[in-house]
Amino acid sequence: MILLSELSKWTVGIDAGSTAIKVAFYNGQEFHCWQKPSGWSPREVVAEMLEQAKVELFEKSSKTIDYEIDKIYATGYGRVSLSFADKALTEIACHGKGASYLAPSASLIIDIGGQDAKGIAINNKGRVVDFVMNDKCAAGTGRFLQVTAHALGLEVADLAGIAEAVEDPQPINAMCTVFAESEVIGLLNQGVSREAIVAGLHLSVARRVAAMVARLLPREKGSIIFTGGVSRNRSIAKALEKELGHFVLVPPKAPYAGAIGAALLAWEGFN
Repeated sequence: MILLSELSKWTVGIDAGSTAIKVAFYNGQEFHCWQKPSGWSPREVVAEMLEQAKVELFEKSSKTIDYEIDKIYATGYGRVSLSFADKALTEIACHGKGASYLAPSASLIIDIGGQDAKGIAINNKGRVVDFVMNDKCAAGTGRFLQVTAHALGLEVADLAGIAEAVEDPQPINAMCTVFAESEVIGLLNQGVSREAIVAGLHLSVARRVAAMVARLLPREKGSIIFTGGVSRNRSIAKALEKELGHFVLVPPKAPYAGAIGAALLAWEGFN
């Protein structure tokens, strides 16, 4: 059972990504988060998630709770389709705010989602000071991993642990998703193990992202946070650490950074 504080005012942040919808409820003290695949209609998925969240938060509680949802802010790929939201915000602003909340010491955010990868430099107040983004090509994104996992006969969720013990990753030269899929199939036909190929895929993603964010790297160690759906893959976090020479923090709620940031900005009455 979810234990709630006595506060009845809530804001909601929605991160309508290309692959998954994330929803965060916030009451000034605590967050409650949910996620579902985006499906063919993000608007319908979000509506269902909001109703589910209300049931779990307020109707299944041990006592009757009077509540008010003050504002709903949306971000992400599908934010423009959510006409019921009070405001639509950029992913950069929301991820900056959410990551700063999850890791107050962070000065660089690496966010890898389904269709894009971002590097966001923030100050100690969570304000964005610079960013880089790859949204023109699926290379180094969740989609890249999904396609190559399918070529290997694996689910994306299987990738994280399958290559942990590999000492010599198989280099993957193609970063175009289509060509990488063909390369993976060719390597399998040559007898290269799936474990070595997966390790090579992780290394390829890490190298591409590391090159993208190179100019944003902080001077201090331990101030990089990894967010987005791909942050669930600890093997990629480790590969990023190796390529960047920095510790990479992955908080438990890292995949929800965008939704959390939207809810925080709604709470602050962001204009």
